[in-house]
Amino acid sequence: MIDIGVNLSNSRFAKDIPETLRRAQKAGVEKLVLTGTSIEESQAVLELCQNHNQDFPQMLYATAGIHPHDASSLNSESINCLRELAAQPQVVALGEMGLDFNRNFSTPMEQEKAFEAQLELAAELKLPVFLHERDAADRQLQIISSYRDHLADAVIHCFTGSKQALFGYLDLNMYIGITGWICDEKRGQALQQLVRNIPLERLMVETDAPYLLPKNMPEPPKGKRNEPAFLNWVIDGIAKYRDESSEQIAMATTKNALGFFRLDNS
Repeated sequence: MIDIGVNLSNSRFAKDIPETLRRAQKAGVEKLVLTGTSIEESQAVLELCQNHNQDFPQMLYATAGIHPHDASSLNSESINCLRELAAQPQVVALGEMGLDFNRNFSTPMEQEKAFEAQLELAAELKLPVFLHERDAADRQLQIISSYRDHLADAVIHCFTGSKQALFGYLDLNMYIGITGWICDEKRGQALQQLVRNIPLERLMVETDAPYLLPKNMPEPPKGKRNEPAFLNWVIDGIAKYRDESSEQIAMATTKNALGFFRLDNS
């Protein structure tokens, strides 16, 4: 299995990263893609990949990008920094990028400027993009539509949106990342109804650890910290609302992630 979205630079992992990675391996999670959300965090996750490569070869990869919450930090050096990060072999996608009109930590105008600058870079470098979107599907789809033909690939990570948004992303031949949100009997109801509409060849899975602990775990950890070893519970949560078994979903999503992030030969 491949966990396409892990916030391993989060302080909640600071004291036990090797143990966390060993538990992931034991649970059958072969590779992790660590999420970069700012220049600083993108550098941090790349360093984690490099620092742990000897003990965990070909396990850790990273994205490099500026999250919409941090869009106001974009300056003349930002794109050059992302270009340098993207030159590292462990960086397999640009992002987390996109629009978030729910909290507007950066203004919509700042978000759109940062988003388009990163899409242009992704098109130039022929790298796939790892996308965030919240309460901004219409505008995000408009922007993505303008760039899609020039992008290597695109995944909307941690999808929790509407049927209209889902079909809009699928119409653009994008991948859909599903988290433990689907395991939440209250908040996940809409996603539970929608997940069967995602073609198996367009589906990927992620924990978004340490967030979104799957609520279908019979014995959740004491600190309620999510981690990559729990990816099986996300897959089980998806299988509950689809026709395929957990094993079929695990195999398909692994194949999809290997192709998307160009990890087939790693």
